[in-house]
Amino acid sequence: MKNQYSEIHPEAGTDEAGRGCLAGPVTAAAVILPPDFSNDILTDSKQLSKKNRDQLRTIIEKEAICYAVVHTSPEEIDQMNILNASIESMHRALKALSTPPKFIAVDGNKFKPFGDVPYECVVKGDGKYLNIAAASILAKTYRDELMEELDKTYPQYDWKKNKGYPTKTHRAAIVKHGTTPHHRKSFRLIPDQLSLDL
Repeated sequence: MKNQYSEIHPEAGTDEAGRGCLAGPVTAAAVILPPDFSNDILTDSKQLSKKNRDQLRTIIEKEAICYAVVHTSPEEIDQMNILNASIESMHRALKALSTPPKFIAVDGNKFKPFGDVPYECVVKGDGKYLNIAAASILAKTYRDELMEELDKTYPQYDWKKNKGYPTKTHRAAIVKHGTTPHHRKSFRLIPDQLSLDL
């Protein structure tokens, strides 16, 4: 994998986690890596074990020039829709970087201009560029950590395992217990065909 998309320094990679979830925030990270950064196991966070992700998070936090992680709440997701909330989350993470980027590499195919900083959207960029992969690791590990914490208050939804994604267990718990303040009310939480006798 290449370190970054452009020849411009500093370049920030950005990615989000939790877009398809029924509960919890959408979490975005932005990372600027040193030009000589390399790592043999760093790749798309979804391809890695939890142990590897946790190890990589420590390495990224230690070796990155700077990084930022931002949670955008379910209320905001409901207000602005998940696509806009994902982009807003990435913007907030970029804004929070201690070193302003001169180029942005974005995972996915949708983004909005961040000031006048040039950017490029890269589909599956977290498997192609180290700075986007690093952002995907931070976004996922920080969000997973938050959902595991929320699970202590709402254990019936099994968030420690499903992290708020639409699993059968999660949907069955919504049918049985209703929603929490952490559920996204604008999402279809229960499919129309799901029976209520679970």
